[in-house]
Amino acid sequence: MSEELNAVREMVVGVDEVGRGPLIGPVVAAAVVLPDNHAIVGLADSKKLTPKRREKLAIEIQAKAVVWAISEASEQEIDAINILQASLLAMQRAVEKAQSIVSRDSEAVITKALIDGNKIPKLNIAAEAIVKGDTKIEEISAASIIAKVARDKMMVELDALYPEYGFASHKGYPTKQHFAALAKYGVLPQHRRSFSPVRKVIESLVR
Repeated sequence: MSEELNAVREMVVGVDEVGRGPLIGPVVAAAVVLPDNHAIVGLADSKKLTPKRREKLAIEIQAKAVVWAISEASEQEIDAINILQASLLAMQRAVEKAQSIVSRDSEAVITKALIDGNKIPKLNIAAEAIVKGDTKIEEISAASIIAKVARDKMMVELDALYPEYGFASHKGYPTKQHFAALAKYGVLPQHRRSFSPVRKVIESLVR
């Protein structure tokens, strides 16, 4: 009696995060598995793309990817465990979400994660950290792009609630406009209280 083993398709997922530097909102991570012949033209570090080009690529990536997932770590988590650990947590969640989606297909499994940077989140699969991976590995670049678009959308939505802060333009990063708004209008619930510029505003109010 012989047994026939079905070949399981092993996949590599690219992972990146966006939003370590801003003073407000969550850090967002994405995980992407691309097909071998995806024909997506222009994958590059999301920071080098124009917003319009990045948004178009994000739509194409999500349409053509074998699987994609976006997760985040909140500003409260950032304040509790620091931005590095929160970034790793967001990436861990993105990979786990991608694994959950893939698990519905009994013939496929994610066996390795390629992580942008020099730190690896806690994962139950093999992983490799690649410095500047978003400029070297297409899957990481794709993850960077959809994570950036997702977080920018959050900032545009926040801008609609608080237009005086200018989130649609600076996306929460520490710019002169953001500093001026903090000084004039104060700290919002979504601000990261562990970040020095935000903490200084809070401290100035209790003196």
